[in-house]
Amino acid sequence: MSIAKPGSLLFRLAFLLLLTVLLLMPLAAVYAADSTKGTTASVPLSAPVVVIPVHQTVETGLQRFLERAFKEAEEAHAMYIILDIDTLGGRVDSAEEIGKLIVNSKIPTIAYVHGRAVSAGSYIALNANKIAMGPGSTMGAAAVVDASGSEIDNVKVISHWASQMRSAAELRGRDPLIAEAMVDKNVGVELKAINKTVPKGQLVSLTADDAVKVGYAETKAADLNEVVRFIGAAEHPVIHLNPSAAEKLSRFLTQPVVATLLLFIGIAGIVIELFVPGFGIPGIIGLLGFGLYFFGHYIVGFAGVEEIALFIIGVVLLIIEIFVSSFGILGILGIISLFSSVVMAAYSTKQAALNLTIASVLAIIVVIIFIRIFKHRGVWNRFILKDKLTAEQGYTSSTTRSDLLGKSGVALTPLRPAGVVAVGEERIDVVTSGEFIAVNKPVVVVLVEGSRIVVREAHEIVH
Repeated sequence: MSIAKPGSLLFRLAFLLLLTVLLLMPLAAVYAADSTKGTTASVPLSAPVVVIPVHQTVETGLQRFLERAFKEAEEAHAMYIILDIDTLGGRVDSAEEIGKLIVNSKIPTIAYVHGRAVSAGSYIALNANKIAMGPGSTMGAAAVVDASGSEIDNVKVISHWASQMRSAAELRGRDPLIAEAMVDKNVGVELKAINKTVPKGQLVSLTADDAVKVGYAETKAADLNEVVRFIGAAEHPVIHLNPSAAEKLSRFLTQPVVATLLLFIGIAGIVIELFVPGFGIPGIIGLLGFGLYFFGHYIVGFAGVEEIALFIIGVVLLIIEIFVSSFGILGILGIISLFSSVVMAAYSTKQAALNLTIASVLAIIVVIIFIRIFKHRGVWNRFILKDKLTAEQGYTSSTTRSDLLGKSGVALTPLRPAGVVAVGEERIDVVTSGEFIAVNKPVVVVLVEGSRIVVREAHEIVH
């Protein structure tokens, strides 16, 4: 075997190879350091674990709260986010937005299902990086239901929701067929890991044990402390983020049923106050109803100053229409402004329009009943003269000479048929019933109607 001599081609190649390796070693060290970023080992002990509750109904208020909570978790440079889930579901559109929030988060998430993750709750859990389930907890049964709780059989709606569930499962490496079977009863599935088959006509719902066995949960945890230990954060601080009092109130106020009720109170109260003024209470209650509606939507971020200003303009236009005749133009503009502000302040235009329609119909019925009961106090009475100035009330348009009835006198002028007669020492303007009475003829008063005094010739009176 010959050894490469210095200066030979082989020696030069070996030297260049060694030099290249030496130069690349620092770069390799840098790469190795970068590749560990984001792992538990590289996270400082000061980085907290943030626990965010996902309880009760999934709706727009919860969505806004989670957006705030995720933002605060990022600002705190959190190591992990634990979604504490116990919900029967809610709005599909809100669940989809929450799912996007979880997927796009820079902080890894783990869903801790310690009660029920039903319907939209299942979708939220499936979007998390990991899932832990508490004893007795369940996940699944994600059928699409309407406001009354009845299952929807619309094929397009079911297909869309099933595809969303399937995508969420695939994203985290879970069996997509199981997720689809949680939504669509027409999808039968065989769960080999637990020797169970869910036939067509039934929805998949997994217990904690079953979820772990089929790969839909990474672990079971008795409480949050076990979840923290599972993600390797036992030595990290734990921060619990809860909804503020205003957020809790806004979540309640933005529910469809409550929002409809507030609109009904607002419309009925203001219309009653406008058309049957003088009470004050209906107007105050109406403004309070609208105020709570806009307050709830303002807190969750749907309503802004523009919508509130548009609402105020609408009310002002309606008030002006009551007192200034504009042939209905101001009234129509006012109604359009009111309705537009309500719809613009809502999360869903379709839902807002439905709420507004129901509220308007109910309000019209109540207003009609109220006006019929208190019609004597209606604003229209200001433009109609209804008072009578009667003698019984002490009013007279002229002096009534009922004291002359039956008295006799003498014609001072010819009565054709009007003229003047003397009754005693008094000269009186009189008329006849149409006949002519000459001067100096005796007359008698036969009728007194206000200032009209009727006489006849004295010899014509039949006794």
